[in-house]
Amino acid sequence: QDQLVESGGGLVQPGGSLRLSCAKSGSMFSAFDMGWYRQAPGRQRELAASITSDGSTRYADSVKGRFTISRDNAKNTGYLQMNSLKPEDTAVYYCNVRRTSRWGKTYDYWGQGTQVTVSS
Repeated sequence: QDQLVESGGGLVQPGGSLRLSCAKSGSMFSAFDMGWYRQAPGRQRELAASITSDGSTRYADSVKGRFTISRDNAKNTGYLQMNSLKPEDTAVYYCNVRRTSRWGKTYDYWGQGTQVTVSS
């Protein structure tokens, strides 16, 4: 069973920056699409940013222009650079990777989550 290990969360003041990392065990990281989701207290989990296996990116309107998603396939690791953080970015952030094989089997893995708190 492949695993995802997240790191980089913490407490930061408004306007500050954090970089989240998501390291995947096992092989074929480059074949997976990756997404960063977040869930604030009392709210549903939402997709913040995603990157496909070929590098195409998408962002939620609320983070566009402030967050950047990237990946380093040689290191089996994905990243979420978060700049100009706001208190409303406070949430638990989850990494997800997903791919469907040529035979139709879906592989879907989640990280354990990392807390990001934006507060003065």
